[in-house]
Formats: sequence, structure tokens, C-alpha cells
Amino acid sequence: MAGETAKTGAVEDSPIRAIADARAFHALRERAYRLLARREYSCFELRRKLTPHDGHGQLDLLLDSLVSEDSLSDRRFADQLGRSRYRAGKGPRLLEQELRRHRLEEDIVQEVMSQYRESWRDLAAEVRQKRFGTAPPEDYRAWAKQARFLQQRGFTADEIGSYDEA
Repeated sequence: MAGETAKTGAVEDSPIRAIADARAFHALRERAYRLLARREYSCFELRRKLTPHDGHGQLDLLLDSLVSEDSLSDRRFADQLGRSRYRAGKGPRLLEQELRRHRLEEDIVQEVMSQYRESWRDLAAEVRQKRFGTAPPEDYRAWAKQARFLQQRGFTADEIGSYDEA
């Protein structure tokens, strides 16, 4: 009877459990590295992708280690996302909305937004010109169509300008 207790007791299970936990952690880490090799991820996004594969509750430990070794960085992700959306002709409302969707800290969001603060109006003019040509809108209806297009791209009324300015 004493032998049975020893075989099923927690003492004998702990080395096996430790090995299983180590293997699970290693597999989770490898999965994270494969994802990060393709592109940058926010902590929130990587957590969401890895949660279904975290059977041993080690995801927080993994994310902390990735952040400490600088393999995972919300700031780097936000900078990359900002550059990507700016080059794609997306406006500040769209960019800010996307940064917040990734649950980035407020100071990171504000830092990325401030990098482009002076150039949103120029980008709106560039996007408008690429889509509608260099000629100014012929009438109010044409201007309204262009303004709607720019609003859908995330530009504000200040960046779009008024009909008189077009």
C-alpha cells in the first residue's frame, strides 16, 4: 500500500510534469519565434495567436522573456505599423484606431501619431491627387466625392480642407 501511494503521489509526478512543462514551453517558444520571424507583432496580438497552444499556462512567462530579450516590442510594432499605414495612404484616424485595437499603451500611440502630425495634410493631398488627378474638383459635388473618399481613408476634415481651398 505504501508503494502504491509513492507511485501515484505528487512527488513522483513532479519530474514528469516538469519535463512535460519544459517541452510545452519549448514548443510554445518555437511557435512564437516562427511567427516573429515573419513580421512584428504586438504583445496583445501574439498572446491571442498563442493562447490556443498554451496548455500549461506558460504564456505570460514566455511573453515576458520575449520582451526582456527584445524579440517582442510593442514600440517597434507600433513604429512599423505607422510606417506601413502611412505609405499605404491611410489617415490619422485609421492609424490611431488600429493602434488602439492592438491595445498599445497610450504613450506609444501618441508617440507614433506625433511622428506624422505635420505631414497628414500633405499625405491627404497626395492620396487625392493619385486617385483623382491634379485638376481641382469642378464643382461641389466632385469635391464632396473626393472628401468622402479621404474620410474613408481616415483623414479628418482639417486635412481634407474646405471646398474653397480645393
